[in-house]
Amino acid sequence: MAKVHIVNVVVLDNPSQFFNPFQFEITFECVEDLQEDLEWKIIYVGSAESENYDQILDTVYVGPVPEGKHMFVFQADPPDQKKIPVGDAVGVTVVLLTCGYKGQEFVRVGYYVNNSYTDSELQENPPEVPQFEKLQRNILGTQPRVTKFKIDWDDARDTENIPPAENSTNGNTNTSSSQAQADSKPVPMLENSNSACAMEVA
Repeated sequence: MAKVHIVNVVVLDNPSQFFNPFQFEITFECVEDLQEDLEWKIIYVGSAESENYDQILDTVYVGPVPEGKHMFVFQADPPDQKKIPVGDAVGVTVVLLTCGYKGQEFVRVGYYVNNSYTDSELQENPPEVPQFEKLQRNILGTQPRVTKFKIDWDDARDTENIPPAENSTNGNTNTSSSQAQADSKPVPMLENSNSACAMEVA
């Protein structure tokens, strides 16, 4: 049984300019104290054609995590535009919010992202070289795609990972985690929250 349940994710500052940070307000519930930290990641999918263009925007470790409901805001810098294929800069892509425990990803929340020009002239005649400073990012925050994976938690008899069994609440994302590297940083334990559950994903 999963020991952590994401109960609500709110996309903040949306829509926003392309170079503004991503911000997610995450509420989750832990059914018992965890021995180790939770590892959260924000991944930007640079191209639907290959995961080689995925970018890990940030990684944070949250803990220690006691039993109860908690909330924190996860903020990450925008993707490096130089690593995005020219043909994929404008249009629809995906941003992933993942959480893992002991190196095992157990939940992934994917959101469709639409990058578009707000200027009517650029909309009608888009430049060959994308002008990222004029792009607006719009995350479809009300339509998440949730995928869950079975993992070994603290009470497992051995350390062998259980092969992931995908169960999608709202559908599956079409991308996998990036192989890119990103700096990680610890996050101090968040404060308890009594906010209402808006999305049950585990």
